[in-house]
Amino acid sequence: MYERMLDRQAAPTIEEMTEFCGENAERFRSLNKWLTTSFLTQQKIVFPYGNHYGWGVAHKKKNKLICNIFAEDNAFSVMIRLSDKEYESIYDQLQQYTQDYIDKKYPCGDGGWIHYRITCEEHLNDIQKLLLIKCLRK
Repeated sequence: MYERMLDRQAAPTIEEMTEFCGENAERFRSLNKWLTTSFLTQQKIVFPYGNHYGWGVAHKKKNKLICNIFAEDNAFSVMIRLSDKEYESIYDQLQQYTQDYIDKKYPCGDGGWIHYRITCEEHLNDIQKLLLIKCLRK
């Protein structure tokens, strides 16, 4: 369940990645479009961190990574880093599911990374709240 696209030799198209997300394909498409149109991010299909992560879409703004979105079988995951202060600023406005990811984040500097799996509309709404903070950083 939630297998990723792990064949490094077969670079997928964005359409193939979208289709792979199955019942969450439209959410995958919607999030990529939202980042590109609302924040002018540049999308690039990447195999960034080895076989554990697989193929994903990197979103960058002015050469700074906003997030990676990894296609999964019937889902997708967003990898994002925020500071502790940024997580705290929105924590109470997020679902328990999202709070659990933040509570278990991988520490890095004054914040940390989360690998957030989207399987429903509520998850999509929460990741957009987190991405909004990241994209509007000064």
